[in-house]
Amino acid sequence: MKAVRAWRGLGFQVIVSLVLGIAVGVAWPGFASSLNVLGTIFLDLIKTAVAPLVFLTVTAGILAAGDVKRIGKVGLVAIVYFEVVSTIALALGLLFGNLSRVGAGTGHVSAGAGAAKGATAATEQAARPHDFLATLFPDNFIGAFAGGHLLQVLVIALIFGFGLLTLAPDKRAPIEAGLATLSTAFFRFIHVIMRLAPVGTFGATAYAVGSNGTSVLVALAYLVVCVWVAIALFIAVVLGAVCAMFRINLFALLRFVKEEILITLGTASSESVLPRLLEKLPTYGVSKQTAGLVLPTGYAFNLDGTSIFMSIGVIFLANAYGVPLGLDQQLGILAVMFLTSKGAATVSGGSFVVFAATVTATGVLPVAGLALIFGVYRFISIAVATCNVIGNVVASAVVAKVTGELRPAAEVEVSA
Repeated sequence: MKAVRAWRGLGFQVIVSLVLGIAVGVAWPGFASSLNVLGTIFLDLIKTAVAPLVFLTVTAGILAAGDVKRIGKVGLVAIVYFEVVSTIALALGLLFGNLSRVGAGTGHVSAGAGAAKGATAATEQAARPHDFLATLFPDNFIGAFAGGHLLQVLVIALIFGFGLLTLAPDKRAPIEAGLATLSTAFFRFIHVIMRLAPVGTFGATAYAVGSNGTSVLVALAYLVVCVWVAIALFIAVVLGAVCAMFRINLFALLRFVKEEILITLGTASSESVLPRLLEKLPTYGVSKQTAGLVLPTGYAFNLDGTSIFMSIGVIFLANAYGVPLGLDQQLGILAVMFLTSKGAATVSGGSFVVFAATVTATGVLPVAGLALIFGVYRFISIAVATCNVIGNVVASAVVAKVTGELRPAAEVEVSA
C-alpha cells in the first residue's frame, strides 16, 4: 500500500522518469535523441500559463505593497528589508554561479537548431540597447500575451497595478479579489500540467544523455550541490550578519522553528508551515500584528531561496548551452528576476514556474533546458523552500526589532 502511495507522488514519478531517461539515453542514444518532443510538449503547456500568471501575480504584488505602505512604519521597514535582502540573494546567486562555473564542462548541450537560432538572435538584439528598450513597451494589450512577450507583460502588469492603486479602496477591493481568484485558478491549471512532468522529464533527460553523453548528468548533480551550498552560505553569512547587526540570536531562532523547518524539508513547500508560523512567532516575542503583516507579505516579496536558485539556474543554462552572457546582460537578467521573483508561488514547484517565466522573458536562454533542470528540481526545491521559510522568519524578527515590536524576553536563547 505504501508503495502505491509513493508511486502516486509527483516527486517519486519524476525521479523514476529521470532514471529511466538516463537508462534509455545510455542504452539507445539514437532513439533517445528523438524523444525531445516529449520535453517540448511539456514546456509548451507550461508556457501557455506563464504570461497570465506573471501579470496576475505581479499586479497582486503591487496592490499588496500599496496596502503595506499605508500601514505605516512596520510596512515601510518590511518592504525596504525585503528588497535589500532579496537583491543580495539574487546577486549572491549570480556571483556563486559565475565562480563555480556551474553547467560548464558539458560540451554544450544540444538545444536544437531553432533554440540556438533564437538565442543568437536575442543575443544580437541585446547588443543594441535602443532596440531592446523599444521591445519593452507593447502597442497592444492582448498582443503582448498572445506573442508570449514576457517583458512586455511585466510592463503592463506594473502600469496596471499602479493604476489600480489610484482607485478608491471600495472600488479596488472587488478587482483585487478577482485577480486573486484568477491567480489561484491559473495555479491549479499549472498543477494539472505538472502531472505530465514525468513524461517531459523522461523525454528531456533521454534526449540530453543520448545527444551529449553522461557529462550532462555530472553537470546536473553539480547544479544541485551548488544551489545547496549557496543557500547554506546565504543563511550562515548573510542572514547571520543581519541577525548579528540587530543583536538577534540566529541559532536560537532556528531552534525555535526547527519543527517548521523539518516540515518544510519534508514537503518542499513553504506554504505548509505558514499557519504554524503565524501562530508560533508571537510566542517568540514578535507582536501578532507584525507577524501577521510581515510573514504573508514576505511570502510574496522575500523569497531568498527562490532568488538564489533562479540566479544560479540562469548561469547553468548559459554555460551548459554555450550562450555567452556579458556583465551587462547578467545585470539586465538580474533586473528581470527582481520583478519575476516577486510572483513566485509558495507551493512546491512554484519557484520553477517563475524561473521558467524568467528564462522565457530573457529571450537569450534556450527554454529546452527547463525540462532538464526540472528532472532534478525536486532536490533543489527542498533547499529553496527551507531558505524561503528561514528568510521570512528572520525578516519578521528583524522588522519587529527595528519597530520596537519585539519583546526583550525574545532576545534570549529559546529552547523549543
